[in-house]
Amino acid sequence: MTTLRSRIFRETESFAIRAVEVFSYQAEHNPVYRRFVDTFGFSQKKVPDDLTEIPLLPIRAFKEARVTTSQSPSPLRFRSSGTTDMERSTHEVYDPTLYEESLYRGFDHFYRDNPIIWACTPGYEDNPESSLIWMLEKLVNRDSSGLSRFLKTGRPLEQQMIEEAAASGRTLILFGAAFGLLDLVEVTRHPLPEGSRIIETGGMKTHRREMSREVLHERLSSGFGLTSEQQVDSEYGMCELLSQAYAMGDSWFETVPWMQVTVRDPDNPLRVLPAGEEGLIGIIDLANLYSCSFILTGDRGVMGPDGTFQVLGRFHQEDLRGCNFLVDRD
Repeated sequence: MTTLRSRIFRETESFAIRAVEVFSYQAEHNPVYRRFVDTFGFSQKKVPDDLTEIPLLPIRAFKEARVTTSQSPSPLRFRSSGTTDMERSTHEVYDPTLYEESLYRGFDHFYRDNPIIWACTPGYEDNPESSLIWMLEKLVNRDSSGLSRFLKTGRPLEQQMIEEAAASGRTLILFGAAFGLLDLVEVTRHPLPEGSRIIETGGMKTHRREMSREVLHERLSSGFGLTSEQQVDSEYGMCELLSQAYAMGDSWFETVPWMQVTVRDPDNPLRVLPAGEEGLIGIIDLANLYSCSFILTGDRGVMGPDGTFQVLGRFHQEDLRGCNFLVDRD
């Protein structure tokens, strides 16, 4: 297992080879995933010939069962946001160092110049098991200069801190949920330093205002004094994944090298849809080594001809084919 763990990020090795080995490991050691793939005739002794044949576990499984390869207590656990009476996903993380490596490698893949991070996370503090808070804490604490920080809720950006960031000569990244960034732009009177970037993580569904991603990016770029809407990026992640995808200045997301996205037919999730056809987003995230790397999300999406993808919103039919195999019912 140590050998496979060390090869997750090895780009000199075929993604398909690594993915099939991860599949064989999880089909053997993850009871929930094993029950699921058995219904398709697969097991650790019979592996698929093509990655598109690998069954994708409906993401609802993280709400209904412990999706893990180990029965030992995990040192780190993430839970999705929501009220106490809502069903919430739980992701047991048995190797936090694997998540750290995925986070740092992925972020540096897109942002290479040691940026300053300002984290805007109002509301997320109420969820101490938030994967977003954990991720941003790691990025903020990695900066030894003291310029990276969490912003105080309800407070405008101060001119002095903006000037300090500008004087450093480093890129400033304002990183946070859409609704928090919209609230911040309403009380801030000073533009961000030239060359700054904004990364929004979505989160519009909890805000009092509804708007498209295009309108959101225009509002943020003009409100924070950026010269171009292309300085506003989007991050696509969730508590059930240990890797993130980013859209750099537009609406098309790119993955990290150890992550692969396809769009699936909602009526037959084993069928991969061609570019331009709307369906369910399916993800292979090799960093999910100790949970499940093969996930059918609840998000609608469309693939581009170059391997990028768009996120079009939630798919409302949560009870997809195969969910009845997720949990033992004695």
